[in-house]
Amino acid sequence: MTVPAPAVPAPGATGPGPTGVLFSVEHVTLRFGGVVSLSDVSLVLHRGEILSVIGPNGAGKTSLFNCLTGVYTPQEGSIIFTPKYGRPLSVIGRKPFRVNRAGVARTFQTSRMFNALTTFENVKIGAESKQHTGPVGAMLRLRRTRREEHESDLKTLELLRFVGLTRRANELSSSLPYGERRRLEIARALGTGPEVLLLDEPAAGTNPAEKIELAELIRKVNTELGVTVLLIEHDMKLVMSVAQRIVVLNFGQVIAEGSPAEIQRDPVVINAYLGSAETDDPVDDGGAGNGPVGNGPVVGTSSDAGGDGL
Repeated sequence: MTVPAPAVPAPGATGPGPTGVLFSVEHVTLRFGGVVSLSDVSLVLHRGEILSVIGPNGAGKTSLFNCLTGVYTPQEGSIIFTPKYGRPLSVIGRKPFRVNRAGVARTFQTSRMFNALTTFENVKIGAESKQHTGPVGAMLRLRRTRREEHESDLKTLELLRFVGLTRRANELSSSLPYGERRRLEIARALGTGPEVLLLDEPAAGTNPAEKIELAELIRKVNTELGVTVLLIEHDMKLVMSVAQRIVVLNFGQVIAEGSPAEIQRDPVVINAYLGSAETDDPVDDGGAGNGPVGNGPVVGTSSDAGGDGL
């Protein structure tokens, strides 16, 4: 049995409507008291693409993710999610679990596994999130309950195979190396059957070899499962290798948008975030997850361990 893939076209194809827009964010402003985390942010996420959001620590990247998933409610603007099947819906004011059921899944900056459960059990939680069995059916072990249980087991095993963790199925998630925990989080998110996967700094804390494996996995999620990907990441080598389009945030505002090549050459982005080879010292790509972009700009910040500071 294979993992049921969301019914989305291949990257570059369009979905329902003339533009194939999956997420439409228009003029979103998010305030915490006197602190403005997002200021008049507008962007679109097209069905089937890999879009990366980059920017310095505190730029508002995770705040944007929290708005897209219903965790935060912005004071101004609109966020519309258009599923493959069904009418467009407003995310603002909708509870996170309902946003997830609509087809939006995410991972977090820091690992959020159920440490007392096995790798298999962690993924199965995601696979069971859309089952229809209620308490009575679970107690009586009705036919539908048994069928859904069997299907979730098969789906979990297939997802573990997809992310390369089959041999770890019966191990406690807390015992996994950090890079494998990151892949486990992706598998659990995919278990919910999303149309779009939001990845919040998936490479944070991983070594160079794990980053290469992660980049390949992100591409597989997009091309083989047909899942649209929205990526927050500080590691520019990873971003430039997987992203088809990039949006740059700085102080809660969008300062640039374009292809990876266009972003690398944008003087506003270089001054605000990437840095200049003439003015900045090279940053080693080893432990911080940062590195040179091409032969010039370098990233001068590490991962947002505190969640954009907000």
